[in-house]
Amino acid sequence: MKNPSFDSAEKDVADVQHYEKAPPSSSVRSEPTSAMGQGGRTYRKAPFAWIQFREDYRQYFAEYFGTMILILFGNGVNCQTVLTKAGGAGNWNTINSGWAVGTAMGVWVSAGISGGHINPAVTLALATYRGFPWRKVPGYILAQVLGAFTAAALVYANYFHALDVFEGGSMVRTELTRGLFSTYAQPYMSNVSCFFDEFLGTFILVMVVLAIGDKKNCPPPAGLAPLVLYLLILGIGNSWGIETAYAINPARDFGPRLLTAAAGYGRGVWTYRNHYWIWCPILAPILGAQAAAWTYDTFLYSGTDSVITKRLVYDDEPTHEGQMSREEKV
Repeated sequence: MKNPSFDSAEKDVADVQHYEKAPPSSSVRSEPTSAMGQGGRTYRKAPFAWIQFREDYRQYFAEYFGTMILILFGNGVNCQTVLTKAGGAGNWNTINSGWAVGTAMGVWVSAGISGGHINPAVTLALATYRGFPWRKVPGYILAQVLGAFTAAALVYANYFHALDVFEGGSMVRTELTRGLFSTYAQPYMSNVSCFFDEFLGTFILVMVVLAIGDKKNCPPPAGLAPLVLYLLILGIGNSWGIETAYAINPARDFGPRLLTAAAGYGRGVWTYRNHYWIWCPILAPILGAQAAAWTYDTFLYSGTDSVITKRLVYDDEPTHEGQMSREEKV
């Protein structure tokens, strides 16, 4: 017969969750193993429902918060620079630096969990050419857009009174400040020029992003990819940014544009230049990213995870009848 006190002790141990740092390949779920943690500390058991929910959606949370941080810095530096009428809080270089920092910090937060896409154009390019699961694409894009919307709302709330002063009245919202949140082109730009500018900027972005992740090229040291992205965004902004405000990211424009529509900026946020918001900051970056991924994988990439390069790799398995081995072909 078992000792009742022993049964009680077993139950107490089973009711306590001992959390230790798991290796990268393991699940975030942990089985009850001990009532005592490191240093003799006791950890309270977390509800299983939350553990399961966290495990299932952790990557989407990473994309949400990564994109949110990107827009917090980006929309924030736009507002701080422009809303100071005397221009004492920065200039175009300040704006580019703010967006570059936002990109680096957003990727730093999310890269180890979700891959740090924080850009629907990148997500779609990786799904098309690099085997990223298509079933995750809708969730990633939704998380990115919601993160951008949340960040724009926070920036709007923070600079609410500054916007009133700049616009010249309480709750007056015009085209003078809508560009602080989403992107609009210079008046001298034609529609074709706008599309080309965004296509080219995103092409450069994704080409370098793929090079950063290419172990057979010249990848940065572990953990330093965000620093390279900082330099990349700084360069794109200084070289290509002035004409269309370089969205190069559909979520970066669409999330804040939803905020401006809700904040009373009027129908112009949608009708500007024959629905500019669809074909320039959304469609052009998506196509630019697709072109960049195809170009990199066709001419430079030698990994086997691309739909293009894997056709060039031969298996070393025994050949079937009627097929030649790699050596026979050589």
